[in-house]
Amino acid sequence: MPPPSKQQTAPEPEPLPTPSYPAIEGFIERASAEEIQSFFTPIKEELGALKGPKAEQGKKVQAALASAEELLGLLLETRERLVAESQGNKGRR
Repeated sequence: MPPPSKQQTAPEPEPLPTPSYPAIEGFIERASAEEIQSFFTPIKEELGALKGPKAEQGKKVQAALASAEELLGLLLETRERLVAESQGNKGRR
């Protein structure tokens, strides 16, 4: 009698949880452009002070921070525009 075939079914992976960053979300929801600028300034200064082999990594991080800062600026502009539009629509009713 042949042994029963061992068919292994791969268990289905559990879905990954949706990331939630409440501290960042809260900061973005109420931050102004000046607050975002002041948030990134000390980090940029410290990265600019790096010397030696870490300086090259610091330049890469500075480029990433510049992108993040630009994206946050766009988010703020969009938020301000949406708030202005929603307030403008209330007056037309």
